[in-house]
Amino acid sequence: MARPLIQLALDSLDVAQTLKLATLAAPYIDIFEIGTPCIKHNGVALVRELRRKFPDKLILVDLKTMDAGEYEATPFYEAGADICTVLGVSGLPTIAGVIKAAHKYNGEVQVDLINVPDKVGCARESAKLGAHIIGVHTGLDAQAAGQTPFADLQAVAKLGLPVRLSVAGGIKSSTVQQVVKAGANIVVVGAAIYGAPSPADAAREIAQLAAAA
Repeated sequence: MARPLIQLALDSLDVAQTLKLATLAAPYIDIFEIGTPCIKHNGVALVRELRRKFPDKLILVDLKTMDAGEYEATPFYEAGADICTVLGVSGLPTIAGVIKAAHKYNGEVQVDLINVPDKVGCARESAKLGAHIIGVHTGLDAQAAGQTPFADLQAVAKLGLPVRLSVAGGIKSSTVQQVVKAGANIVVVGAAIYGAPSPADAAREIAQLAAAA
């Protein structure tokens, strides 16, 4: 398997703080994710700014689209997003709409399985539609209740779908190799980097561990 990509969740609402963190972690990060609260607060202008400052990085906009897929995603692809997310619970027509928008701009679509009851079924149908990435995602509230993404990741990985698998949910240096070995192609890290005393050191350690897994 190719080296797993490291995705940094940029969750702050403050643009200056977001750009500072991105700059510190950039040498070790493959994908900058503009988190859902961050993109809701700052909008498409932040996509343009990250695209300008980091032309060599992939930018994922975590829209978590629930309806009007093509209409909602289009301006973010126009602004320079490489990947937009759509919720698996939105249904296949909405997912198809985001895929249609992505095709216009040579972008990619990630289907987020958060709160999807039948994750295996949704992953399979999303891949048939042409989704590029399946996101196995244990949200913050579920993490607080003690849930982890590992079992769901293993179940989806067993399908052998022609997609990349992204995993998010409290991943840190002690668990990053576990998710890579379970089949993750993209490892999403948030608090373990932005909450560390040195975000750059934390990002470097996680990237090294993932590559060695």
